[in-house]
Amino acid sequence: MIERYSREQMKSIWELDKKFSYYLDVELAVIKAQVELGNFDNRIYTEIKKTAKFDVNRINEIEKITKHDLIAFLENVNESVDREFSPYIHKGLTSSDVIDTALALQIKDASKIILSDLDSLINSTKTLAKTHKHTVCLGRSHGMGAEVITFGFKVLNLLDGLLRAKERFEFALKEVLVGQISGPCGTYSNIDPEVEIKTCEILGLKPARISTQVINRDRHAFYLQTLSFIASIIESFSIEIRHLSRFEVGEVEEGFSKGQKGSSAMPHKKNPVASENLSGLARIIRSNAFAAMENIPLWHERDISHSSVERIIFPDSTILIDYMLNRFRNVIENLVVKKDSMINNSNKFGGIIYSQSCLLKLLNHNLTREEAYAIVQKEALSAYQNNGNFKSNMEKYLNPQELEECFCEERYLKNIDTIFNRFDL
Repeated sequence: MIERYSREQMKSIWELDKKFSYYLDVELAVIKAQVELGNFDNRIYTEIKKTAKFDVNRINEIEKITKHDLIAFLENVNESVDREFSPYIHKGLTSSDVIDTALALQIKDASKIILSDLDSLINSTKTLAKTHKHTVCLGRSHGMGAEVITFGFKVLNLLDGLLRAKERFEFALKEVLVGQISGPCGTYSNIDPEVEIKTCEILGLKPARISTQVINRDRHAFYLQTLSFIASIIESFSIEIRHLSRFEVGEVEEGFSKGQKGSSAMPHKKNPVASENLSGLARIIRSNAFAAMENIPLWHERDISHSSVERIIFPDSTILIDYMLNRFRNVIENLVVKKDSMINNSNKFGGIIYSQSCLLKLLNHNLTREEAYAIVQKEALSAYQNNGNFKSNMEKYLNPQELEECFCEERYLKNIDTIFNRFDL
């Protein structure tokens, strides 16, 4: 229910009716700023605020003639305002003053939802990490068994990525939440810079240090890059889930609801469909971030090549990241962790993942590292290739006490608490 509510909220931010309401918020904030600075009579603001309204259908009608949505918006608003007061609307402004400042307001509201989503996912990830802090599993490098770790440790790496992604996102948010009220070419030719400062204060934004009729698009590209980082971190663990769900691995499963089906032909299948879906959506968000980078170089002080792109990439990226964060949280909260399979995989071939311990122990037997390595490699590969038992193979080199020390999983996990303490968990 919460997931659906946030998605509806996010979607509404980018709908036409809401977009034009942001436009009106900016226009009204400018007039209010003029009043507070003593340039306009308060009656002007009061009357315009009371009567100004718009109709999307009427705006579309006007735009068919003007071929300019901001002008169509203004003409429609002026139709609702007394002739005496309409000259004060948009006075001294250019289109981008309204459009870019309104975009910052849209981003601000969208980001509140994203931050809430992130916090919920981070809390769910913390819970999963703590629950499986001591759940022994196989660590892998190059996709091959490496050494024993815990599943909580694996999840902790996801948590670290999410926390860093949140920090980046918050930093980028500060960069992009800027407004401009600087007129054509950004030189304040027909409006006082103090109006910009006061307007941004009213709207909860920072004034751009400089705007060349548009706000520089590196700010927006940076913001979308941080969304692509969030998406990529989600994808990274989604891939992990997909690998661990494989039939021959079987260490985790996505939650499988009553009545859910995995295949139209094979009833036994329980596919990691949510994780696969998240991997695919991450590609779209990364592509959108690349498009945002392409928006940075504009002609001279302004062109509108970025505008058509942003009408797609901002709604799509924020709506998708909201969806991804909620769907991934659902995966994390309902993940089935199969502890027995994790233990079995860790002990395959007589525990060949304990090879380094055996190598180090043999160094106490007056062997060079090269000699010890050759012995351990030979016995480990023999166990692997012949479905044998590595621990049994090493009995001719190490005494029972040495073997127990080498194949003791607790020794490998002695610093797990230290790592967890870095996260105050």
